[in-house]
Amino acid sequence: MKLSGVMPALVTPFDRQGKIDFGAFAKHLSNLRAAGVTGWVPCGSSGEYSFMSDEERDEVLKFVKEFAKPGEILIAGTNAPSTAGVIANTLRAKAMGYDAVLLATPFYTKPTQAELVAHFKAVLEATDMNIVLYSYPDKDGVELGWEVLDALADDPRIIGIKESSGSLQRAIGIATRYEGRIQLVSGSDDIALDFMIWGAESWICGPANCMAKAVCDLDRTFKSGDLAKAKKQMATLYKAMNILESGKFVQKLKYGCEVQGTPVGECRAPLGALTDEEKAEFRAAMEPILNW
Repeated sequence: MKLSGVMPALVTPFDRQGKIDFGAFAKHLSNLRAAGVTGWVPCGSSGEYSFMSDEERDEVLKFVKEFAKPGEILIAGTNAPSTAGVIANTLRAKAMGYDAVLLATPFYTKPTQAELVAHFKAVLEATDMNIVLYSYPDKDGVELGWEVLDALADDPRIIGIKESSGSLQRAIGIATRYEGRIQLVSGSDDIALDFMIWGAESWICGPANCMAKAVCDLDRTFKSGDLAKAKKQMATLYKAMNILESGKFVQKLKYGCEVQGTPVGECRAPLGALTDEEKAEFRAAMEPILNW
C-alpha cells in the first residue's frame, strides 16, 4: 500500500455543548478536499481520541468513511491503553472499510521495547490490518526503538511510520535502514521539507487542518522538483509550525481553523483555552498563510 500526499490528522469539531458537531465536520472536510489533500486520518492525537468514548470514535470513523471518495486514503486512529482495546478498535475500523490504522504506543503504561514488539505482533495476528506506526516519544514517553522496528520491518502489513520525534537524524535512519520496507511518513511538521528530501512521500499533517492549501502546495512544489521554491514556502510556514510545536498544539489547530473561516469549536477538558496572547501570536504567524 503506497502512501502519498498530505493526509490531515483531523481535529474533531465539538459544539458549545461539547458534542461532536458533524455539520462543522462536513464543512471542514470539504474545505480540506478543495485544498488537495489525498486522504483522511481521523481519531489521532489531533482528534482528541483519548477524550472520546468508543461510541463517539466509531461515529467519527463512520462519518469520515462515508464522506470519503474512492481513491482517498483512509487511516483510522485506533490506539488504546491495552492490546485488547487496540485489537477491538482496529477490527471495527477494518469492518468499516478503512485501509490502515495509525498506532502509537499504548498510552499510560510506558511498555518496554520487547513488550511493544509483542503488542504490535499481537495486533497484526488478530486483525490482519495494515499499520502505520506512530512515533511520538515526547507525548508517549516511549520511543519506538530500532529493536521494535527491526522486529517488524519485514512484515508487509507494517507499511509506514509517522515520525514525530522532531529528530532529523532518526528520520534519516528510518529512511536508510528500512528503505523499501517501511515508508517514512512526515510527522514533524516544522521540518517536513527535510523529511521530503529524505524520501517521505506522504505527510500525516495536523497543521493541514488550518493551512491545507499551503501544505498541499509545498508537497506539490517539492514533487515538481523546484527545491528553491519549496524552501521559500517552508520558510513562510516555519514560524506558524514552530509555534504549533511549542505547546497547546490541538488548541492552536482549532483556533487556526477559526481564523481561516471554518470554526470547529473548542477542545475538551483537560485541554484549556488559549490565552489572548497565545491567540495573537499564532494569528500573526498565520497571516502570510491565510491568502496562500
